[in-house]
Amino acid sequence: MTEQYVSPLSERYASKEMLRIFSADNKFSTWRKLWVALAVAQKELGLPVTEEQIAQMKAHIDDIDYEKAAQYEQTFKHDVMAHVHTYGEAAPKAKAIIHLGATSAYVGDNADLIMYRQGLKLVYEKVLLLMERMKDFALQYADLPTLGYTHFQPAQLTTVGKRASLWLYDLVLDTEQIRFTLDSFRLLGVKGTTGTQASFMSLFENDEEKVLALEKSVEKQMGFEASFAVTGQTYPRKFDSRILYCLSDIAQSLHKCATDIRLLQHLKEIEEPFGKKQIGSSAMAYKRNPMKCERICSLARYILTSAMNPQLTASVQWFERTLDDSANRRICIPEAFLAADAILNLAINVFDGLVVNEKVIESHIRQELPFMLTENMIMESVKHGADRQEVHERIRVLSMEAAEQVKVYGKENDLLQRIAKDDLIKLDEAQLEKMTDPSLYVGRSGNQVREFINQKVLPLLKKLDKTTKIEQPKV
Repeated sequence: MTEQYVSPLSERYASKEMLRIFSADNKFSTWRKLWVALAVAQKELGLPVTEEQIAQMKAHIDDIDYEKAAQYEQTFKHDVMAHVHTYGEAAPKAKAIIHLGATSAYVGDNADLIMYRQGLKLVYEKVLLLMERMKDFALQYADLPTLGYTHFQPAQLTTVGKRASLWLYDLVLDTEQIRFTLDSFRLLGVKGTTGTQASFMSLFENDEEKVLALEKSVEKQMGFEASFAVTGQTYPRKFDSRILYCLSDIAQSLHKCATDIRLLQHLKEIEEPFGKKQIGSSAMAYKRNPMKCERICSLARYILTSAMNPQLTASVQWFERTLDDSANRRICIPEAFLAADAILNLAINVFDGLVVNEKVIESHIRQELPFMLTENMIMESVKHGADRQEVHERIRVLSMEAAEQVKVYGKENDLLQRIAKDDLIKLDEAQLEKMTDPSLYVGRSGNQVREFINQKVLPLLKKLDKTTKIEQPKV
């Protein structure tokens, strides 16, 4: 244990890979790569930058002296200039040309965009991995009848797989938004203090073609096809909202899925994996709490509220730049990524071992199905010569009597037996038994699942990188 506060997201929930993406090493080495890219482009376009200077800068991209940078920042009260001087000491031959013509946002914003794209790509891969697990689950139980609920009251039958397809389709929709956002990523580029590129126009003696070529060179070196078309000093903060919309979408989807599983675990129909040594309660030794799904819901709510921050920030940016975005962004955006990573890891773990208690599901169907069949019973009885209105009233009365046995006395639903004994209704036990096959009342559920997966899910899963590592939840 340490004396200083450590974020639970880094200590307990997020994966090593997502933590690496938002680590100081990745951030500040990316700053140095951007400074190298700028120097390379400036040399290519004729500024007095030497190969020796560039070579020395490249040699010190990763060996960052954080203690020295912290000392400089205490003096300058400016993080970028602290790292400019730290880098200059590591690469003294290049000290004079590091950050030439640039403003702080050149490294700050461009590096943020690079890290956000890395983070969103990892999120996308994990969404696909989760979809693969959900797909397998939905297909396995595509034809298993279960009670469908509206208002959490028994409605008509569906299947376990069909319900899972609802969770899966939410993620399909989420992938559409993620792909759109990944495809729309741009660099800030090389824009200068107010977005006019005036400093670079001065460096290149008002040669606009060279300024444009400078930006294109940096884009290419950093693996991007374009920069934002026009900006102030920073890239449009609305883009941060778009990124967090993606994370919010995932949070919405997994909160709904995890909530459904929590409710089903209460019914004992479905249960999340439970370790042999796992303790559900410090007091109640028998408890099997849906702790993973509860944690998904808890962290998902954090993401949903975090997604509001970029919206508020974008709405109050004055003119070409203010600094009231900085502290907020460096907290809310990385933390939202860490939380999204955590809930995806948890959901994958849940679907790796989700338990379906088929006998419990069958028992619940037996309790409710007789009530759901009353309309079919009326029609079948009429076919055998009964009066529809008289049968309707008789079944209504018998249904109320059977419901009383269930609710007041805690007994089994005996509606079918009551109907079989009634001479007016004209249906015997064999006829009623034939009518109570649950598979008759699930509609197209099974084929809907298979069609949906073949048409919508499998094409997406062709893009899955199966080498993506999924860490087991830390706790």
